[in-house]
Amino acid sequence: MRVFGLKLIPLILASVLIYIVGALIYGVLFSAQWMALSGYTAESLAGEQWRMALSPIMPVMITIGMGLLIKDRGITTLMAGLRLGMMVGLLFLVAARLYNYAYGNEPFALLLMDSAHLMANAMIAGAVLGAMKAAE
Repeated sequence: MRVFGLKLIPLILASVLIYIVGALIYGVLFSAQWMALSGYTAESLAGEQWRMALSPIMPVMITIGMGLLIKDRGITTLMAGLRLGMMVGLLFLVAARLYNYAYGNEPFALLLMDSAHLMANAMIAGAVLGAMKAAE
């Protein structure tokens, strides 16, 4: 089965891996640091838990976007997918994230944490989709 001309299984696998990495970073390893850097407390987040239902959408969007780029470029290897993921992560995802830092009022450490996560997302998607020849 295909979605946008891409194999479904690699899309699902990449999306799940991205979701797991995000859950580890923000939910397990650095939860307290992220909350402190973001200015949140448990009380301030009360009633906002419904937003967590949106969290699966982002990995799916990144994976489909990476898949379409991989398809367009004819990428069929892990390393080529990883290189594309590095470029997309840095030049699109991190660049877009930089707007919040440049025009907002947030600590540099939060920019670094989020940027590392976004780079990992694009690189995971690129590596998985390239290795699994999702566009063939």
